[in-house]
Amino acid sequence: MSKTINAGRTPKIEIDSVSGDLSLVGWEGDDILLKADDGDLNVSQDGDQVRISCGDDLSIRVPKGASVKINNISGDASVRGVMGQLELQEVAGDLSMRDVNSVTVAAVHSDFSLRGAKGSLSIRKADSDVSIRNVDGSVSIDSVSDDLALRDVRGSITANVGEDVVMYLNPQPNNTYAVNAGDDILLVMPPKTNATLTLSGDEIDIDWDGVENEEDTTSRVVMLGDGSANVTLSAGGDIRVSNRSDAGDSAEDFGNFAGMGMDWSGFGDRISRRVEQATERAQRKIDAAARRIEQKTRDAERRGRGKVAVGIGRWNWDFAPKGVPVPPKQQVSDEERLVILKMLQEKKISAEEAEKLLSALEGGS
Repeated sequence: MSKTINAGRTPKIEIDSVSGDLSLVGWEGDDILLKADDGDLNVSQDGDQVRISCGDDLSIRVPKGASVKINNISGDASVRGVMGQLELQEVAGDLSMRDVNSVTVAAVHSDFSLRGAKGSLSIRKADSDVSIRNVDGSVSIDSVSDDLALRDVRGSITANVGEDVVMYLNPQPNNTYAVNAGDDILLVMPPKTNATLTLSGDEIDIDWDGVENEEDTTSRVVMLGDGSANVTLSAGGDIRVSNRSDAGDSAEDFGNFAGMGMDWSGFGDRISRRVEQATERAQRKIDAAARRIEQKTRDAERRGRGKVAVGIGRWNWDFAPKGVPVPPKQQVSDEERLVILKMLQEKKISAEEAEKLLSALEGGS
């Protein structure tokens, strides 16, 4: 089901609940475009005020200037290119954001990733890993249960973190950076940094020209340059400060930073828990895709298509020709294609089976 709404270039949108995954994209058009399964979507409008709820997955495009409040997402959420105010109350799965403005998040219960924000970011509670990069404004995080990675934040920072922290920063004059971590902290800054460092941890290692390490010290105040930025770090484990851009690559002996380097995709390597969570999410997507594919099969049979049998895993899907003209190919949805590719990646199906399934879904043979 697709629906188009016109509420102006700066609509105020409230998404009450999405029982599945949410994809929210800002675009140059004036319309709001919604896509969801029949019967799952509820929409009401009063001028530029739009209210939405969905009983399954929801894909929505909004004007770039839209302001969006999201109350509850039961699955994962992806937000991109929305430049109005964004407020999210609760996301049960992963939350990924890119190219946004100002963001407020009350609670995200799995991983959170932000790449590119023109405004500020505020997070009240994050129950897993948090990765933040390229933020023009300030970052305020009340609680992160696991690990935190920060890079290229141009405003001030406050954060309370349960596990490890990695920060690549270029401190700005008069900004304040205050981070508390339950375990280790790695801070990497440019060689000509101007900052006053106030450090407290089990062990303090400063890899910096002109700064001597003090043996067995657990607290230090160090002035770099004119000291115009204020950096306060408190760690339950060790603190390491460096001006080498590859510091993360050579930190095998320092907390859980091994192998992180510049690639944040492996951040917070809690392998067994991540595998379990990913498997559950993948299975939900596979089951949902299976239901959609089976519905397409029934629709195809009603239209007089013949059969193309595709047996994959625990499913056997039958598609097409019975000697009647074949209708034009249907477009495979992004969600269905993603699930098939994920099944292939996880070796649940072979490449040949994936090609057959995609072909069958599009009405091929």
